[in-house]
Amino acid sequence: MPSTPFPPIPSDEGNVPPVSHVSEDAGASAQASAADGQGSPPPPATTAFNYPPPSGAELNGPPPAAPANEQPGSEGSASASGGGPSAPPDDESYTMVYQSPEPLATLEARDITAWFGDHMVLDQVSLTMHAGQVTSLIGPSGCGKSTFLRILNRMHQLVPGAAMAGEVLLDGVDIYDPSQRLTQARRDIGMVFQKPNPFPAMSIYDNVVAGLKLTGIKLSRNDKDGLVQECLTKAGLWTEVRNRLRQPGGALSGGQQQRLCIARSLAVRPRVLLMDEPCSALDPTSTRVIEETMADLVHEVTIVIVTHNMQQAQRVSQQCAFFLAAQGQPGYIVEYGPTEAMFDNPQDPRTSDYVHGRFG
Repeated sequence: MPSTPFPPIPSDEGNVPPVSHVSEDAGASAQASAADGQGSPPPPATTAFNYPPPSGAELNGPPPAAPANEQPGSEGSASASGGGPSAPPDDESYTMVYQSPEPLATLEARDITAWFGDHMVLDQVSLTMHAGQVTSLIGPSGCGKSTFLRILNRMHQLVPGAAMAGEVLLDGVDIYDPSQRLTQARRDIGMVFQKPNPFPAMSIYDNVVAGLKLTGIKLSRNDKDGLVQECLTKAGLWTEVRNRLRQPGGALSGGQQQRLCIARSLAVRPRVLLMDEPCSALDPTSTRVIEETMADLVHEVTIVIVTHNMQQAQRVSQQCAFFLAAQGQPGYIVEYGPTEAMFDNPQDPRTSDYVHGRFG
């Protein structure tokens, strides 16, 4: 049991309210025009995503649009807005599937090629993200980093007109294999977005446990209390909110909201945590706390982070991959290796130029 008493549960506790989906970067089309002429259309073996995901399948935010900086004719970086999943089914349909944390996982991408319509944004990208390490993805805007990150937990398929080829292996099992459930992939591989997206009208407590209902996990009240304290502690937020767990999550500061989103992701016991520029909208103090949180979490979950902050990449990651894309061409990995070597002794002059601020 937690050392701090938890507040009473409101009469409607446990019912996750439906929250309207808000797309990212409104005004940017998710599907590229075929008349654009860039890239090449997907081959017959490509997986094209022309179906909606199961209700409640997305655990950590709204269905994304294609990252704005990776669409033809658009600039800047994408951000995730508020919103959330649809209301889950009644408690009676749930089964008890909550388990102890599994061993640290290795995530491997093999020959990933991705399109938005006829526009190719990634070309045969292969990368191994080692268990129990932080892997940082760096590179200028528009080179496919965010698209690659979303492919790693099957969020790319939520974009209209999206397609991909290749494999994503979680401990050797392809998460895109027809035998693999989408909800299990999202549970095993969580996501924290660039812009904090807690459920604004839900309490801090309910934000943390929201993912349990969406994945069919049923816990007792005492177990939920313990889980909330555990996840908020791991996210570095417990001492700040322990006495106001029934207050709305949307009332927290930006840095606190981001840590609340991390706690929400941790509640379903992910094996990999993807982070898309999680500190880009935060002040230096909040950024430091998030980085300290990552350093603590990496002993329990494999982390992959997209960042434009070269100092942050050096501070938090053990492995680093440098993405690049020429004008009008798909993104690819120029160089990958230990972060220290990438910054101190890169093998490709383009890597050296980028990490030292000479372009990008």
